[in-house]
Amino acid sequence: QVRLVESGGGLVQAGGSLRLSCTASGSIFSINSMGWYRQAPGKQRELVAAITNGGSTNYADSVKGRFTISRDNAKNTVLLQMSSLKPEDTAVYYCKITFVTYRDYWGQGTQVTVSS
Repeated sequence: QVRLVESGGGLVQAGGSLRLSCTASGSIFSINSMGWYRQAPGKQRELVAAITNGGSTNYADSVKGRFTISRDNAKNTVLLQMSSLKPEDTAVYYCKITFVTYRDYWGQGTQVTVSS
């Protein structure tokens, strides 16, 4: 019984910022990694950013320098700070958490819309 709750999505003008949050609750074991994915209409879901248990991060080339991923292990929370947003960032953003057992859990998604 693991539940992921995402928040922070919304409508923002190009150049603006949003902060996404994802918190896991329930039968939490030990988290190996956390990440954010996004999917725009007609496109495949893609990795936006991820952070490992050791603190290593990686980002999609399209968001490097604009997005920052962080985590709060005590609260089982992963954050995505998004700045200098572009219309092409418009998508549904999904949180994913992977436990040390390598079992994945996904959030329901939160809509991010960037207007020009």
